[in-house]
Amino acid sequence: MGILGAVALPSLFSQTNKSKQVEGRNNIGAMNRAQQAYNLDKSGFSTAIPPLQEDTTETSNTEEYDTFDENHFQLTSTKPFSTFSIDVDTASYSNVRRFLNEGVIPPKDAVRIEELINYFDYDYPQPEGDYPFAITTEISQAPWNSGHKLVHIGLQGKTIQTENLPPSNLVFLLDVSGSMSDHNKLPLVKSALRLLVNNLTEKDRVSIVVYAGAAGLVLPPTPGNQKRQILKAIDDLNAGGSTAGGEGIRLAYEVASRTFISSGNNRVILATDGDFNVGVSSDDELVRLIESYRDRDIFLSVLGFGMGNLKDSKMEKLADKGNGNYAYIDNQDEAKKVLVSEMASTLVTIAKDVKIQVEFNPDQVKAYRLIGYENRQLRTQDFQDDTKDAGELGPGHSVTALYEIIPVGTESDINLPDDSLRYQQQTIAPKSDFSNELMMVNLRYKAPSGTTSHLIEHPVLDLDVRLADTSDNFKWAAAVAEFGMILRDSQDKGQANFDDVLHLANQSKGADLPGYRSEFIRLVETSKNLKTAEANMGDGGFAGSMTQLGVGIPTDTVNYHYAIRRHNHGVFNYAIPKNPGVPGYVGSVWEVFDNTTGEKSSRSILCEAKSPVMNRIPDPIYQNGGFICPPGTKSLGN
Repeated sequence: MGILGAVALPSLFSQTNKSKQVEGRNNIGAMNRAQQAYNLDKSGFSTAIPPLQEDTTETSNTEEYDTFDENHFQLTSTKPFSTFSIDVDTASYSNVRRFLNEGVIPPKDAVRIEELINYFDYDYPQPEGDYPFAITTEISQAPWNSGHKLVHIGLQGKTIQTENLPPSNLVFLLDVSGSMSDHNKLPLVKSALRLLVNNLTEKDRVSIVVYAGAAGLVLPPTPGNQKRQILKAIDDLNAGGSTAGGEGIRLAYEVASRTFISSGNNRVILATDGDFNVGVSSDDELVRLIESYRDRDIFLSVLGFGMGNLKDSKMEKLADKGNGNYAYIDNQDEAKKVLVSEMASTLVTIAKDVKIQVEFNPDQVKAYRLIGYENRQLRTQDFQDDTKDAGELGPGHSVTALYEIIPVGTESDINLPDDSLRYQQQTIAPKSDFSNELMMVNLRYKAPSGTTSHLIEHPVLDLDVRLADTSDNFKWAAAVAEFGMILRDSQDKGQANFDDVLHLANQSKGADLPGYRSEFIRLVETSKNLKTAEANMGDGGFAGSMTQLGVGIPTDTVNYHYAIRRHNHGVFNYAIPKNPGVPGYVGSVWEVFDNTTGEKSSRSILCEAKSPVMNRIPDPIYQNGGFICPPGTKSLGN
């Protein structure tokens, strides 16, 4: 063959394969454009199709949410007790807001209804005497099921003036790994910390530990009034490296132990996207470490940042085990809310291991369900067991819980559990002396450094109040709960709908000086528009076959087989290789809705297999309202 021929032959093969793959790439691009034109014709979109642009960036989303089953109705005759830990986390609400602001309905497991409800303040009365909190109850019709009742339970923590707050020993544990470089991660962390620094005093101590491949102390324990030194340490933070979260947590706890303040607030505050991928990374190992320091009165709070890599399930678990709270910071306003406006209730504890146990009266209640708190459930016997961990309450903090109940004698279309027994004789007990009570709310709590719990009992009577006559507290919590049930598509949502949510919310918005409730109403309107657009986006908007598409590309060529498959969110166009040495391609086209303009348009991506395969490459992945290229491929345009 000769030297020149041996050199030229690989080049010739390469050029031949490039020519073949150009066919597949160009044809899938043409099919994408044809699908957009077809969709434009069918749907009457007002927005022009954007031009295809070269983009070799690989996009991925590794957000993690724990899957959970909602609480369903329980029969009072067989399960008269409902026991759970309080929850003051608010991360789910701000994360849901982030999704909706991006024009995306959030994943159902990102929606924890109790965290949506507890994001807001309620006008509950302050506690009297030495009790750290007061209990308020209210009952009326359930807005989404007129035959059912809704029971509203509110706890209000005692307010403590800022000058009377205990001194704080705060150790900030900051993730400065490469995954935190995005503008809404470490830069937002730094902005949030600057806000907090302004509220520190000379009696407070602040330390900063960072981790990224290795952990380090970048700010030794420093009095809170030395703001210039603290701010310089914050300003010098930069992102880079892998994530040794476990090592950072160890160092942070060691620093907190060395500067422990008796009768003070000793706390590690972790700021991260949750991606612990180096060092101590197993959840169980981290939990054991956190629990050991919790028992020494060093608590852990967690602040989540960013998107695409958010490990929601891990961060919630760590905060729960550390006797702290979990908040998600999606913008500067949320940072101010968590670390400035609500700093005391977020970072200080007035009662720990707070548990609620409700006993339902079978004379009054046929069945009940707790709305939310699925991952805070406790066994009946855990209520009196002081070794069982539960939630914490900060000064001025409020906690709200809702029960939906089916009164005795009410016909309901709910599929209730079977209470028939084979070996026990069922008898109807005579009415008790408490037959006018609907239920008894029992509450246990410990002092922040205590080991023995205290009991509060609160009987609840049904005063037959009409929904229209209930308080703003009742209406607002009901509206938020109904919204959460719609987002989760709850099987118990009854007749819940966005219009009812908006009606209740507008009735009960109140003065709303911070603007949080007005923002909620806007988010409900956004969700309504997104759901409407989603319902209008059917398969009819895209061609389902090569013939229907009518682009003139044959189903089979020498190098590729072409195919189309509709998806409930769009359509996939495939170029499947018939010969070795050429990559496969897949394109996707989908519809998007602009909530600002009320207009629909279409978007597309084109994905190329990284290595030649003689079969169809995986489908693009749907997330955040659109498609991204699957693993093993690269994006050529969007």
